[in-house]
Amino acid sequence: FRDWPYLYDGDRAYERRYLEQFAVAPDAIIVAAFDGERMVGAATGAAMTGHFEEFAAPFAARGFDPARIFYCAESVLLPDYRGRGLGHRFFDEREAHARTLGTYHHAAFCAVIRPDDHPLKPSGYRPLNAFWAKRGYRPVDGAIAHFAWTDVGEAAETEKPMQFWMKPL
Repeated sequence: FRDWPYLYDGDRAYERRYLEQFAVAPDAIIVAAFDGERMVGAATGAAMTGHFEEFAAPFAARGFDPARIFYCAESVLLPDYRGRGLGHRFFDEREAHARTLGTYHHAAFCAVIRPDDHPLKPSGYRPLNAFWAKRGYRPVDGAIAHFAWTDVGEAAETEKPMQFWMKPL
């Protein structure tokens, strides 16, 4: 998440604590991609109700039951492994997991919203909107959460808007 558009400047201790939630959370899944013994990517998912309240609130406000939404949280993949179908596999595995549980009617995730003229936006950057739409996800009108983290090169956390996308399972 250090790359555009997240620009997340986190630390291993926080990430370890965060991922430990998935190891013990009911209905959670962690999917990892390996090249030999080297981990090259990972994706997580869990019940929306087991995540931050700020993430469930926009759905409840729009009449969706957060208990019926499976949250496809992080997907990270090293740059050299992108464009090889692993991103699709991450979604396939999480969606299949959610379906087998029989509790969830929708899958959702959120993506940070950054201004088009942001100074750290790389030239030639292609957003993932077309990838997500091809998988059946659509932005949920007005479903925006705000979450704070420290950007690369910044000294303090700032709040960022996160647009939710959702699809029926």
